[in-house]
Amino acid sequence: MYASYFGLKQEPFSIAPDPRLLFMSERHREALAHLLYGVGGGGGFVLLTGEIGTGKTTVCQLFLEQVPAHCNVAYIFNPKLTVTELLQSVCEEFRIALAPQDRARTVKDYLDPLNAFLLREHAAGRNSVLIIDEAQNLSADVLEQLRLLTNLETRERKLLQIVLIGQPELRSMLARPELEQLAQRVIARYHLQALSEAETAQYVQHRLEVAGLTQALPFEQRALRRIHAIARGVPRRINLLCDRALLGAFAGGRPMVDRAIVDQAAVEVFGEQPRPALAGWLRPAAVLALAVAAGAGLWMLLAGDRAAPARPALAAAPAPAPAVAPVASAPQPPAAPARTAAAAAPALLSDQEQAWRELARAWKLAPGEGDACTALSREQVQCFSRPMTLALIRQLGRPGFVTLDAQTGRPSYALLTALTADSATLRAGDGEQTVTLPALAARWRGEFSTLWRAASGYKGRIADRDSGPPLDWLAGTLSAVDGAPAPAGKPSLDAALKARVLAFQLAQGLPADGRPGPMTFMQLNRVAGVEEPKLQTAP
Repeated sequence: MYASYFGLKQEPFSIAPDPRLLFMSERHREALAHLLYGVGGGGGFVLLTGEIGTGKTTVCQLFLEQVPAHCNVAYIFNPKLTVTELLQSVCEEFRIALAPQDRARTVKDYLDPLNAFLLREHAAGRNSVLIIDEAQNLSADVLEQLRLLTNLETRERKLLQIVLIGQPELRSMLARPELEQLAQRVIARYHLQALSEAETAQYVQHRLEVAGLTQALPFEQRALRRIHAIARGVPRRINLLCDRALLGAFAGGRPMVDRAIVDQAAVEVFGEQPRPALAGWLRPAAVLALAVAAGAGLWMLLAGDRAAPARPALAAAPAPAPAVAPVASAPQPPAAPARTAAAAAPALLSDQEQAWRELARAWKLAPGEGDACTALSREQVQCFSRPMTLALIRQLGRPGFVTLDAQTGRPSYALLTALTADSATLRAGDGEQTVTLPALAARWRGEFSTLWRAASGYKGRIADRDSGPPLDWLAGTLSAVDGAPAPAGKPSLDAALKARVLAFQLAQGLPADGRPGPMTFMQLNRVAGVEEPKLQTAP
């Protein structure tokens, strides 16, 4: 209903799972890493717990996508079962054929074919994984039966890996004295915490940008802080609250969601009566101070523009006064900041080759004479350009340069060195300036260029069935990320490796096609700790 009002292509806060809207915080990545480590741990239990709505199911879905091809997976999402019903469900999930019976089946009637199946699969080099969601609903006798299932083993390893996913009370259950033997078989455990205040803001911005947002975030900073406080950092609660807040702003004809709208949305969604804002009588004074700061900022920008008409700074963007004001930490007298801004505003680069050299300098590289990208490729550093959203740039986390005014036929360039929730920092030569995102959007159409360090032997596009050093590094790094053993033999880009690449791309919030392109290598570099410059993303 409100999507087009805010310039969105879809509603961003649906609680239905949508892989395009997936936001993986560091906590979610750590949880996923624990599950993947557990699969290669040789049997026993892996435990993932978290409050309702923290993203356990999301992590589980990603885990299922990244389970190695040599694993059989049984998934049970309704564990309110008796021991016999549980074993029946496990056999059904593993597609184990059972002999016809003219009587009610016993526990043994399920255990014998299950054991035979697990032995066959082990002999064929395949692992078997049982995942139980909402495991806090398991009864004590069912938990004991699960423990007994992990007794199925050979001399080398246990035949069944069991993953328990549930709410915090699952941890309390396993702490009971009668379940001590089961607790001792837990080889990996992780408790998924809620999002921090900064992650909540990133989550909101990520969803809006994926939904098509190109202008300023339609949430005031105070509103974002209030959302975190009310939703307690729980993604599902954030979705419900933000959805209703945007609807409220739309219904009231408001361009931004403020704290009052968030409080009203909380009453409508959760029935919560918000606490009154502190020092409410200060609000008019704060608004007045911000207005003064915005006016002073506009004067600074215009003054800077007149000082350098041939090569305008970004701050001269033709947009309404409040939208182009640079980010200011506090109101200042108009005269002094005008001189400061005119001196600090960077004169934009007019040549793309010059921009590549400026970026190389940030990498502490000197490409010498001739084409910069050709020279950099000899040092295994590759140039990369494509249109991107701010969400994707933030996800890649590396500096680059933006192309401005491309539609005029006379583009200019500036290095993007920092990107926060509401501002961007641009550098050209020795000048640097921080501007609001609307000011950037007024002259930028999404073209972003960056550098990345390629694996040894990388020559460009990797085709199906290719092999060689870049594929060795790719497969080895994916295995390290998954906590799996290093691949045997010489890897090639086959269906199995493409499936692992696809799962990694989804987990990292990248465009997902299963093919290892530059952005996939960039993110692998990041998780593998390859030395590369980083984009500043925090204030």
